[in-house]
Amino acid sequence: MNKRPQFQVLQRRLGEPRRFIQILAGPRQVGKTTLIRQYVAETECPVFYASADLPAMQTESWLMQQWETARTTARQTPGGAILFLDEIQKLPRWAEIVKGLWDADSFSALPLKVVLSGSSPLLMQNGLGESMAGRFETISMPHWGFAEMRAAFGFSLEQFLLYGGYPGAAPLLADQDRWRAYINDSLIETSIARDILLMTRVDKPALLRRLFYLACTYSGQILSYQKMVGQLQEAGNTTTLAHYLDLLGMAGLVTGLQKFAAGKIRRRSSSPKLQVLNTALITSQAQLSYEQALADPVFLGRLTESAVGAHLVNDGEAAGIKVYYWREQNREVDFVLEYRGESVAIEVKSGNRQGSETTLPGLETFTRAFAPRKVLLVGPGGISLEEFLQIPPRTWFD
Repeated sequence: MNKRPQFQVLQRRLGEPRRFIQILAGPRQVGKTTLIRQYVAETECPVFYASADLPAMQTESWLMQQWETARTTARQTPGGAILFLDEIQKLPRWAEIVKGLWDADSFSALPLKVVLSGSSPLLMQNGLGESMAGRFETISMPHWGFAEMRAAFGFSLEQFLLYGGYPGAAPLLADQDRWRAYINDSLIETSIARDILLMTRVDKPALLRRLFYLACTYSGQILSYQKMVGQLQEAGNTTTLAHYLDLLGMAGLVTGLQKFAAGKIRRRSSSPKLQVLNTALITSQAQLSYEQALADPVFLGRLTESAVGAHLVNDGEAAGIKVYYWREQNREVDFVLEYRGESVAIEVKSGNRQGSETTLPGLETFTRAFAPRKVLLVGPGGISLEEFLQIPPRTWFD
């Protein structure tokens, strides 16, 4: 069974002396529970695994019972023990309880290591307040990338563009209706209903859903919040839409990229560039067959740019890389990466671009204004899309 790169990170950290609680955070269906099972299968250290996924388990006393069971073995074993708690965010006041138990074990030097996992950064963020400061490290688990899907399932570039990086959906490609139903029902609806609506106050859930589908339709396009209000035929204010877009981003579905600018205030006030975090979210809404999608240059071009954006956002987050776009008047740069005060400008050329431009005025203008570390062209005349999607974004700053 293939192992994600995060497996080695977790293995290395758990091999160190007890220092921090490890938190596996990421959207649904990216392999968090599978990674835990893989670790349990290989380690010789006593391991206790418990999941709070069932409603009957979502109590404070249940959490303390699991912890005490692991404590008992840790006291009796020279090398200590490991406690894995899955879906931890479903427990009320989980962070406060974990803090108290962890601090008590630290005071008594109990060799019990703890790993927590949650379905999305949104849910984990709800519990990771000041009470947990200095006590945890996060292992980010983003959506699967092209290299992982090719290694695990033999995906071609075209298959990855169309079907994205959901490993659980890969065996269903032969049945398009079944694949689409799985994405819509088991992933999209579950993420919205259970990862957002049940855990966060949302006054207009219908508006949040419509915003999600709008973002899938316009992924790769810059759309002002005022235009979104018009498209959604909603009387709500733009602040509500911005908040809902943030929630959808934290749940690993879609996000709004901000404009690259000199000041943070200018960035936040800009119109967002809508960006899906997995291209399967686009294809699942389109009533196109595999052949029809590949024959549609506009649709394929939108998938191409969205795949590049998803790759940059998903892989860049763990490395501390921020992803923006840039536009002044009619000149635009598709993506701008920012890391430790330096920037990299990226333009994507795909089948929906007309003509065969030899110059890229957006990149030229941006270069004169901001002097980026690198300027990249993805597509014909530059780095091939297949190669680019396999290169970690951090590489461009080396």
